[in-house]
Amino acid sequence: MSLVLDVPNSVSIVEVGPRDGLQNEKTPLTVEDKVTLVNALSDTGLQRIEAGSFVSPKWVPQMANSSQVLASIRRKDGVIYSALTPNLRGFEDAVAAGANEVAVFGAASESFSQKNINCSIEQSIERFTPVIEAAKLAGMPVRGYVSCVLGCPYEGAISPQAVLEVSKTLLSLGCYEVSLGDTIGVGTPKKTSQLLSLLLSQLPMNNLALHMHDTYGQALANVLIGLQHGISNFDASVAGLGGCPYAKGASGNLATEDLLYMLSNMDIETGVDLSKLIKVGHNISVKLDRQNGAKAGIALSS
Repeated sequence: MSLVLDVPNSVSIVEVGPRDGLQNEKTPLTVEDKVTLVNALSDTGLQRIEAGSFVSPKWVPQMANSSQVLASIRRKDGVIYSALTPNLRGFEDAVAAGANEVAVFGAASESFSQKNINCSIEQSIERFTPVIEAAKLAGMPVRGYVSCVLGCPYEGAISPQAVLEVSKTLLSLGCYEVSLGDTIGVGTPKKTSQLLSLLLSQLPMNNLALHMHDTYGQALANVLIGLQHGISNFDASVAGLGGCPYAKGASGNLATEDLLYMLSNMDIETGVDLSKLIKVGHNISVKLDRQNGAKAGIALSS
């Protein structure tokens, strides 16, 4: 008996290694190292790369030189170089550095919002609303992130309804896409399916993306559920860069190589060269003096 899967023919991958990945790595990198990483990623065929973050360097020291990185990379036609911008000052700095897309972030958990950015969910939306308004005036696309969609390190389970409300707000304010983040990687296929069933009953599938962490080895299983629900936008991090700060020693982001290996073997088009990506993952792992977090990267380079 053959298994027939009704999934998208093509998928868009958002490479978050240079931002979400590196910000959780202990080994600091120079501007040159980061520029080399972004340039190498753009040479693989990836067309959406999160290149930096304009948050306070006091809170995220790894991102302190994002302006220099964005100003120094070799721009490739058709590639979107985005940056995280929590406030208007960050947005202005990102624009000045040459970002051509920005992202704002919220959470589906009140406790996480308070502990992560010291304000309520409602207050966080008030903070980044001016960013979205400024981006509209500048004709710049804005992406929204929602953290803790499948679980919170402080509250535990999160109501799918809470995720829906924040996602609807982000889209109504002007975000073209909302990335649903399983921040601590506790999501399982059943929970992911329940969440997407609710969201897709009220929101367009083309406006949603999945950002799955692999803390408990569930990321690819959850991606498959997303594909079966028609989701065609996924975040991933080269070499699995970035740990899970809420689970000591645990892996964090889904490795782009592992995602690409699965998609290519499902005949789903991504436009990304896996062999080139594996080299990038190997090189950045050596530079960071860390074990490569991509299982496909290790298997296909040995």
